[in-house]
Amino acid sequence: MISNLVFKNTVLLSVLLIVSCSSSGKNIENRENKIKITSEKPNQGIQTGAENYTAYLPLLKDKKVGIVTNQTGVLNYYSPEETQVNLNIVDFLLAKKINLQKIFAPEHGFRGTADAGEHVVDGKDTKTGLPIISLYGDNKKPKAEQLAGLDVLVFDLQDVGARFYTYISSLHYIMEACAENNIQLIVLDRPNPNGNIVDGPSLEKEFTSFVGMHPIPILHGMTIGEHAQMINGEKWLKNEVKCKLTVIPCLNYKHDMFYSLPMKPSPNLPNDQAINLYASLCLFEGTNVSVGRGTEKQFQIYGSPFLPKSEFSFTPIPNFGAKEPLYKNQLCYGEDLTKAAKVSKLELKWIIKAYNETSDKTKFFNPFFTKLSGTKKLQQQIEAGTSDTDIRKSWEKGLKDFKEMRKKYLIYE
Repeated sequence: MISNLVFKNTVLLSVLLIVSCSSSGKNIENRENKIKITSEKPNQGIQTGAENYTAYLPLLKDKKVGIVTNQTGVLNYYSPEETQVNLNIVDFLLAKKINLQKIFAPEHGFRGTADAGEHVVDGKDTKTGLPIISLYGDNKKPKAEQLAGLDVLVFDLQDVGARFYTYISSLHYIMEACAENNIQLIVLDRPNPNGNIVDGPSLEKEFTSFVGMHPIPILHGMTIGEHAQMINGEKWLKNEVKCKLTVIPCLNYKHDMFYSLPMKPSPNLPNDQAINLYASLCLFEGTNVSVGRGTEKQFQIYGSPFLPKSEFSFTPIPNFGAKEPLYKNQLCYGEDLTKAAKVSKLELKWIIKAYNETSDKTKFFNPFFTKLSGTKKLQQQIEAGTSDTDIRKSWEKGLKDFKEMRKKYLIYE
């Protein structure tokens, strides 16, 4: 994966869907009955699946529960004094006397502090004492012994709507493991901050990897709950097994709504601008161009020592989320997009511009670009000087077919 962040349409009662997280329940346990969730919240009244708790708490009663979550698994409450309180899903479930057994953590770890791609080790949560099992590195799919004794697994992660953001890859392996071990999975759905954008080349099967596991475009326009339904419905799991899936829906949400994340989804996605630009700029991760790791403007700027000198420059240094950033302590020239207009598509103009202006085009792309784009064709098109318009035309059939398939799994308008 690659990034960091911030974040209406009632759903039919017949739709069921669900998820979970972690921290210490001590602060809320004694006043549990006084805490209330208001129907009107910031973010235009949107309630996440985690906040739709009356739909999933009965499903967890008297069950041994595991949870897949991290720092993004938060619930927005109001105290009796109308003070806003953000609670971690783990704290909430413990306060509700749910029998949580263990926490499974994806890329970046349970507290979301690890760099992209950094090895995350198993351990114990110091606040709750619950064991933490890493789902990154060599253990992307939970083993049978790690799931032994569990009745249900809750999944509560905030996705950002890009194929290569690895939380949906973790979802795939979780679903597969649950199916193979006859464990129910409850996904607590969350809004997609790029939920109205469906764009980009579709993944070709031969380029399947952890940053692209499904034949979908780069920007898929689905929530993680909708995506889970697609994985099941399209039989993408190994041996076409099917997960016992329950999705706890968001309330008052539509795909075209603006949603500002309450927590960074990962260390290098610090705000709404970065999240909106993420899919477009992440393609640079397969080139010799920095996307601002090692600065305070991650995924809002780009540059390298090999681009022409300009008024804008930056020098990456080690920081939270980038211990060894690309071009550490080297001056990079490029472009500042912190004030750029919000994009409504996969934007190619920046990577095309950088390729055209780089000093040595033979060193611009690296093999990771094909994994990110999901096809060799995009690199070939850029190298051949194909126009943005013509590149987009080559995506049309794939996008049309995907949108038709996608209709079957949508929960929200």
